[in-house]
Amino acid sequence: MPSVLISGAGVAGFVLAHWLGRAGYDTTVVEIAPTLRTGGNAVDFRGPLHRSILERMGILADLQRVRTGGTAMRFVDEHGRRLMELPADFAGGDLEVLRGDLARVLHEHARATAEFRFGDSVTALVETPDGVDVTFAGGTHRRFDLVVGADGVHSGVRRLVFGPESRYVRHLGYYVATWSVPNDLGLRDRTSLLYNVPGRMASVGGDHRDPARAGAFLAFASPPLEFDRRDAEAQKAILRDRFAGVGWQVPRLLAALDDTPDLYFDAICRVDITPWSRGRVVLVGDAACGATIGGMGTGTGLVAAYTLAGELVAAGGDHTVAFPRYERLLHDYARRTQKGGDTTGRFLAPRRAWAARTRNWMLNRPAVMALQLKLADDRATDLALPDYALAG
Repeated sequence: MPSVLISGAGVAGFVLAHWLGRAGYDTTVVEIAPTLRTGGNAVDFRGPLHRSILERMGILADLQRVRTGGTAMRFVDEHGRRLMELPADFAGGDLEVLRGDLARVLHEHARATAEFRFGDSVTALVETPDGVDVTFAGGTHRRFDLVVGADGVHSGVRRLVFGPESRYVRHLGYYVATWSVPNDLGLRDRTSLLYNVPGRMASVGGDHRDPARAGAFLAFASPPLEFDRRDAEAQKAILRDRFAGVGWQVPRLLAALDDTPDLYFDAICRVDITPWSRGRVVLVGDAACGATIGGMGTGTGLVAAYTLAGELVAAGGDHTVAFPRYERLLHDYARRTQKGGDTTGRFLAPRRAWAARTRNWMLNRPAVMALQLKLADDRATDLALPDYALAG
């Protein structure tokens, strides 16, 4: 059976390792993080397509046991008075789980048939007629028949094989940040509060595990910024500058930045690249078609990894057949799911006060809310896949 290196232990990487390992492929997953990632926000799955794949993998019951139940989003004014509220299923879909719980369940099911190398990464790739020679940051060298970039929006595999990120990642006009704060407001774990001023949004919501903690979430409009993605202190300085003088709970949230070990800061962006493969190297999930927030990246990664595995098995490991067919099946579906991310920033943090008032007015109408939920579900399920002969 072919040997496959998967770079990235995210949703797409785990799912692909699950299916290929069970099909008998010699599967290795390399992940730059030193251990399994246990943090992160909630992620969701929607509709029968996502559910059917989770069922076939044998993990649906495990995920249902750790589901969050979703989180309602309550927009408030500076005095905490309710302006508009979105139900838990607006962002939480049919099944919402914490990213760390999802990673744990996926790892438990994949590790029996796949090798995992944490704390390492790919630094060089050289394709030969017989395979791909891979150099790892730890200094080792190995040859694989195929290499998969499942390493996210800022994919290192994509950069090594297809060129710099600037060619393929489009900034969508906003930045977002999340970190942990004390739950001074006594928030319940299924409600988050959101506050707007033009071009900025601040939110705080209860922690699903620890009632003493809460999660801060900030979003702000901005052209592209120059910053070091590894420099947390520089990112904190940007947040303090952009939210200086904003009222409500913002000073308290910013004060908690001093001691936080878990800051996430990134642009809302979208990946546009075609084709998704070059020779023996292929991209999957966010590396191929990511959208930072609102683009259904978790569900799309699940579907894409299942399809890529199915096509490889159907083609007997022949990448020249499997890779193009995988992209033909998934390309349009992925672009449709990405569309949600195009408007996420404007939805969360409208640049004008009147736009925020209009959003609140419209979404207070049940018919409008029902239409938005239907559109999201339609994007997630609008795909007919072959019935692959994969053993769950």
